[in-house]
Amino acid sequence: MAYENTDEGGTGGEPGEGGPAGGEPEASDSLRTFGAVVQALREHAGLGREEFGELVRFSKHTVASVEQGRRMPDPDFVERAEGALGNTGALRRAARHLSRQPGLASWFRRWARLELVAVTLYTYECRMVPGLLQPESYARTLFVDQVPPLSDAQIEAQWTARAKRQRLLRERPNTTFGFILEEHLFRRKTGGVEVTRELIDHVLETAELRNVELQVMPLERAAHAGLDGSMQLLETREAKWFAYCEAQRSSVLISDPKEVSVLQRRYARMRAQALSLEDSVGLLREIRGAL
Repeated sequence: MAYENTDEGGTGGEPGEGGPAGGEPEASDSLRTFGAVVQALREHAGLGREEFGELVRFSKHTVASVEQGRRMPDPDFVERAEGALGNTGALRRAARHLSRQPGLASWFRRWARLELVAVTLYTYECRMVPGLLQPESYARTLFVDQVPPLSDAQIEAQWTARAKRQRLLRERPNTTFGFILEEHLFRRKTGGVEVTRELIDHVLETAELRNVELQVMPLERAAHAGLDGSMQLLETREAKWFAYCEAQRSSVLISDPKEVSVLQRRYARMRAQALSLEDSVGLLREIRGAL
């Protein structure tokens, strides 16, 4: 598959990771189990998904999402399913224990799984400092500003997922992590001066790791090869490359070698257009000193 649109109707993304937060959370064991029970009862009753959907007045696509554990069933779905599948009470009782698994947005899961086995991971970001480099105060600022707003519990779940993912940088010392970040991401002062100071300190500390390469694309660079938007590139142990690009409420995982090659060439050009590693560190220290 050349392009895989991985949006599943979420409310945002996992920065860096994508947008600030949200997205349809990963299915929990309880959702998968409930869905499996619905599917088993439906098939035992000899009903296809479309036929069953007509009985419960939900589309066959909704039925499929519930059965696959990707969607929290509406109360009406549970009640109508009970009536259509024998009124045993099993679905009502099971529905009381349903919960979602907090963490990464559903449309980000595929890329996150690839990250775990990557030997190279390159990121160009022009919207916000990517999730792998975010200190807690900066990340929480993004969560709080999310639209629609998140609950306190959702914010905690998002930060827990982000902090866990950041361990990749230290737990995979043989993986090369490259970042090209626009200068304006640090000059914007997201969260205020103190948050920005902490952000720069955190990024500079992370840049000291031997497996991390950090470059800044300066404001004075009037044009460069990445003006089409943010991107991520990843190489597996088998020397296969993937790319990942995001928009406001969707993302695309790209596996077609020809398409990935285009983005690789753009990223290579950007590495030449951005400041050197040493000059990037110097610029960040200069910005911090001026705060």
